[in-house]
Amino acid sequence: MGIGSTRLFRRLPRMSKTIKKTSGLSTDKNWWRQAAIYQIYPRSFADSNGDGIGDIKGITSRIPYLKSLAIDAVWLSPFYPSALADGGYDVDDYRDVDPKLGTLADFDQMLSGLHKEGIRVFVDIVPNHSSNLHVWFKEALAAAPGSKARDRYVFRDGKGVNGELPPSDWVSHFAPSSWTHESTFGGKNGQWFLHWFAPEQPDFNWENREVQKDFLKTLKFWSDRGVDGFRIDVAHGLAKDLSEPFRSMPVHEGLEQRGNKGKGIWGDRNEVFAIYKEWRKVFNQYDPPRVAVAEAYVHPERLPLYASTKTLGQCFDFRFIETPFEAGAYKAATQEAIDLAQKNKSSCTWTLSNHDQIRHATKMGLNPAVERRDWMLSNGTSHPLDMKSGTQNALAATLYILGLPGSTYMYQGEELGLHEVTDIPEKDIQDPQYLRNLKVDKGRDGCRVPLPWTSSGSSFGFGTGGAHLPQPKWFADYSVEVEEKDSSSPLSIYRTALALRKELQTKEVIKWHKTKDISVLHYSRPNGWHCITNFRGHPYPMPKGEILIASSPLVNGRITAGTTVWFWKK
Repeated sequence: MGIGSTRLFRRLPRMSKTIKKTSGLSTDKNWWRQAAIYQIYPRSFADSNGDGIGDIKGITSRIPYLKSLAIDAVWLSPFYPSALADGGYDVDDYRDVDPKLGTLADFDQMLSGLHKEGIRVFVDIVPNHSSNLHVWFKEALAAAPGSKARDRYVFRDGKGVNGELPPSDWVSHFAPSSWTHESTFGGKNGQWFLHWFAPEQPDFNWENREVQKDFLKTLKFWSDRGVDGFRIDVAHGLAKDLSEPFRSMPVHEGLEQRGNKGKGIWGDRNEVFAIYKEWRKVFNQYDPPRVAVAEAYVHPERLPLYASTKTLGQCFDFRFIETPFEAGAYKAATQEAIDLAQKNKSSCTWTLSNHDQIRHATKMGLNPAVERRDWMLSNGTSHPLDMKSGTQNALAATLYILGLPGSTYMYQGEELGLHEVTDIPEKDIQDPQYLRNLKVDKGRDGCRVPLPWTSSGSSFGFGTGGAHLPQPKWFADYSVEVEEKDSSSPLSIYRTALALRKELQTKEVIKWHKTKDISVLHYSRPNGWHCITNFRGHPYPMPKGEILIASSPLVNGRITAGTTVWFWKK
């Protein structure tokens, strides 16, 4: 399934400064600034006991594979006890492991195994909301209005003669209203509670000191176990304008409605940074300090506030997830991100895919004019998908961002060139984004289908008992087993590029070089490491220099469209 018959690369002698290691981990406190982090969706990575659900022991069993990728860290999506109303982002207990996925002892064993191989671990923290099964929410439902138990969440009386209407016109991501009557879950006091996502995900009241203290306890719990960093879910959403009368918000609050002044209703309010400054004090108690990265959908100029050394330290920059695969767009996005990072001396964060997005190989194999939501609802049949071209462009984009200064976050399966699974039968869909939103959006299950490890078997090597989401037949061609035998496969290219990246890493700056084609970008790093990408142009002459790796083969010494080349030039 390789994208070409040959691939050019050459390993360089190690050039980066020697870093002392203890138990496999470097002692460099700035290890995170230019790290390669691999996101694992635990339920879909590897199943050790044959129940169809990925688990902690499954991750441990695949540590040799993770080591082969030459990554610096893994990020685990939630593995906490959960009823899975939202794929584990509805948390019942923040300081335990879901029994379906293992135990704390299993977690400790996995952590130790990864650390021995020099791989650090991020865990997902979900502070905006809990599950409706969390002990606090159960206490709140049983308590009277105005009680301390209810104040941990956001309960309000309804409007109308008998309180039969929601307190405001606010909308949720997963339901028509962001308010649900407590009677839905057995409450008997006639109030409504707030939820930004599914009703099973009631929002915390972050003005409550008890809530603030409990999350400090959670951060210390995992840090004391040896966890190296945290990914903060919906980091911009904790502080809300709950002053009454409530402001109107009949549609989702987008960046345009929120503005960039930190005074929106739902998100990116200035009050949130007081929370993260307190978290920073906890992080800095450890050696090396714990790392955090914010998931914050905010105006670009607000990103440095989350990435400040006084708050979380890093913030995802999602611009490349939606940036069209075009030279001009990529250059503008790159330079803006670098300029913003330099404002507060943070590092850039690059990503092309994650557990919430259509896989980028699929995006890049579709005509850009196609409305992707409608295409997904058609099970991928309304317009053709060029899988080969999509994989090729995805690899070119990956090499482009891997060459940039800063850290890169990758999503499991992208190293195999996996495409989105578009034809999951309705009866098998798990995502509330589809089930709760009047079925106008297919949801995110398509990127969460369990990984193919082998080319055969009931679940392509994922486990012995099938998979919790159906895997398509074409997964066989994208399995680890198949790609490990192909020197031009996406997996081979990822492994080589990530290993080279470690050797080539240098100062966090780039220099742009002029090209003779507007579809070609060329930048270099201070040590002679060059990266050139032909996005959609005619075959472009390869510059002078020693080729290190190419995402697809050169033809007659020229870089074809959808190709990135790293080369060395002193």
